[in-house]
Amino acid sequence: MKNYIVLDLEWNQSAGGKEESVEKFPFEIIEIGAVRLDDSMEEKGEFRRLIKPRVYPELHEKILEVTHIEKEILMREGLEFKDAIRDFISWCGDDPIFCTWGSMDLTELQRNITYYELPSPFLEPLLYYDIQKLYSLHNGDGKSRLSLDIAVGEMGILEERPFHRALDDAHYTGRIMGQMDFSRVEAYWSIDYYRLPQRKEEEVYLVFPDYSKYISRPFETKQDAIADKTVTDLICCKCNRMLRKKIRWFTSNQKFYTALGLCPVHGSVKGKIRLRRNEDGQIYVVKTMKLVDSEEILGIYEKKEEAKKKRVEKTKIRKQNKKKGTHPLS
Repeated sequence: MKNYIVLDLEWNQSAGGKEESVEKFPFEIIEIGAVRLDDSMEEKGEFRRLIKPRVYPELHEKILEVTHIEKEILMREGLEFKDAIRDFISWCGDDPIFCTWGSMDLTELQRNITYYELPSPFLEPLLYYDIQKLYSLHNGDGKSRLSLDIAVGEMGILEERPFHRALDDAHYTGRIMGQMDFSRVEAYWSIDYYRLPQRKEEEVYLVFPDYSKYISRPFETKQDAIADKTVTDLICCKCNRMLRKKIRWFTSNQKFYTALGLCPVHGSVKGKIRLRRNEDGQIYVVKTMKLVDSEEILGIYEKKEEAKKKRVEKTKIRKQNKKKGTHPLS
């Protein structure tokens, strides 16, 4: 039997803004809420804990406005974080399948665990269901991301419960899962990027119905990442065949790279590389590969020409500036 744990968190931040925030600890969790769903997406239990704020004891005005949680209640009824997370992990039981609305909750939960120097209770890689993304795949265009309250309104499942409290938001997320034909989207796992692969042997390759995803280990520099052969290999997302590149990797902004390959069996495959930074400022790569049609192929050729024009223009400006800098009257 499946053990879906639908999780939601509320957190506080520095009342003094970023300047007074603790490095690598922007948000302090003040409430954990969760519901358990079975195979039929029926609720089989719930969990709620308030947590005493220790790092940011003054509640930020936006947190007060949205959650209506009072500091006095947190200090009176809240647990220490280490006790709350221990209770939560114990409540989750065996083989939990974590589900969240959006991609932030599990990352922030792990940040809090790291800050308090507690052992991580999660598997690596940490796969979970981002219900916000799955809702878009199920009911929308697969790209837009709606807020929870709007999705609840669209599905007509609004109850006499508020939003922006952890248990209530977890309950609403579970209700949405129950209204979906989950079998249509259950193949689309998300992966949390807080704990990245540390060695080449740990790098992640995920295959979905219409695309594949590769997550690299961290590199010291962007140049190191782009120089790695595994990063720049283009592979068919259907048959895992190494592809010949019709268009080699190119970029117009140094953050996203695009390439086009040809599979003799499945046709044209678009590769997209995203360069991201981890907590320590190192570079890691998220690469996706998917089949594309003639219209998308044309778009890739057009983007390549635009990138070429930008490079030419930058080179021209650089030469002009260099010439001005050496002019005797400059």
